[in-house]
Amino acid sequence: MVFSIVSVLTLMIILTCCYATVFATEMDVADKAPSAHVILLHGMGRGCRSMSKMADHLADSGYTVVNLDYPSTGADIETLSSGVVAEAVETCRSKNPEAPIHFVTHSLGGILVRHYLQNHSLPPGSRVVMLSPPNHGSEVADLLKDFFLYRWIMGPAGQQLGTSAGALPNRLGPVDVPVGIITGDRSLEPWFSSRVPGPDDGKVSVARARLPEMADFLVVHRSHGFIMNGPEVIEQTIHFLRHGKFKKEG
Repeated sequence: MVFSIVSVLTLMIILTCCYATVFATEMDVADKAPSAHVILLHGMGRGCRSMSKMADHLADSGYTVVNLDYPSTGADIETLSSGVVAEAVETCRSKNPEAPIHFVTHSLGGILVRHYLQNHSLPPGSRVVMLSPPNHGSEVADLLKDFFLYRWIMGPAGQQLGTSAGALPNRLGPVDVPVGIITGDRSLEPWFSSRVPGPDDGKVSVARARLPEMADFLVVHRSHGFIMNGPEVIEQTIHFLRHGKFKKEG
């Protein structure tokens, strides 16, 4: 009887140790597996520092973050899409071909991704969050496009963000990836807002930020230039990347 009890206890200890070893090994493999990538694209005339707060929170949430600093005023949308965006995607693919490649974009960045996705695809599970995107152009671009100073500062891409049917954003087709859009209804630029119909963020109207194929849409009390720094915007961005929808109140 004593021998049987000792044998059982010994067997239990051996099985427990084996389970712990297997569990630890599985955890080690999971920890070493590359996480989903998130490529950040800043807006026109900005730099990667404008997305640094978002980048830090995404990294803390376990994502592999690529915060691009690209010459937004140095080339047209087609060139930036086929160069900057395509190279970033291929770099991520080379590190882990199976991992999702998400995008979080601000303003012009959303148009670059839409243009890229006209002829390219992302790995399964990939998602896109656009912040204040001029998906149907901006009346501000219409207003300023003929001014020399605007053309000089904003470059070729600045000439492509108008609201006409022939403007590039309005010629792009639907994208085959879940898209969540967050836009603002607060303006720090009342002179521009007076020329934009309906609620706007100082540069883009709420109506012109929408896409027919979008998976979810959210309006926050933020302005165009700083929407990416709002704590609720960061939280909602991460929630969409994880779940494919925004977190609803209640």
